[in-house]
Amino acid sequence: MARLPQKFYQKMSTLSQHDLHNPIVFVVDMINGFIKEGALHDPAILTCTAPIQQLLTDLDCRRIFIADAHPPKTREFEAYPSHCVIGTAESEVIDELQPYVEELIHKNSTNAFTAADFQTFLTNDIDCYSDLIITGCCTDICIMQFALCLNAWLNEHNKTKQRIVIPANCIDTYHIEGAHDAERNNQFALENMQANGIFIVSKIMR
Repeated sequence: MARLPQKFYQKMSTLSQHDLHNPIVFVVDMINGFIKEGALHDPAILTCTAPIQQLLTDLDCRRIFIADAHPPKTREFEAYPSHCVIGTAESEVIDELQPYVEELIHKNSTNAFTAADFQTFLTNDIDCYSDLIITGCCTDICIMQFALCLNAWLNEHNKTKQRIVIPANCIDTYHIEGAHDAERNNQFALENMQANGIFIVSKIMR
């Protein structure tokens, strides 16, 4: 669950699974390199695993996992420490979610929207779905970039039947004391996405 001020979390509405229409779930970067090991991991992100598991179990729908998988030398490492290199354990989906992996898209940037396989999905499959549910980490980087770009694309192409849904109990970001405050960055990202027309809810209820 996203680390958030309690008052902020309590203001969010919930969404019933019965109110979803043709959903698809994206699970972004729930991989070892951001949760269990490596230069960018934060074990506290693991707390959103159980709600994601519950959502994937409850919804009989397509799910697509998205994972960082970088070459040993890549431009992103000029901004971030080396992480989630192709072929290492860091780039693998965490064991807790492995049973749910049916499709996996690899990306070489913070933004899944730019990944070639996701662009193929946009071209071939986007019109099959109405509710595009995004879960995972990190809220203010990978989740926000993906959601805002996808939302802008939907606007550009006037895809009026689709909405992007982000349940706050299924996302989180990392915390580094004095450098990156998880609570503050979660709130900023959710407010930013909501202001851009993305549907933010506290959770998706049975």
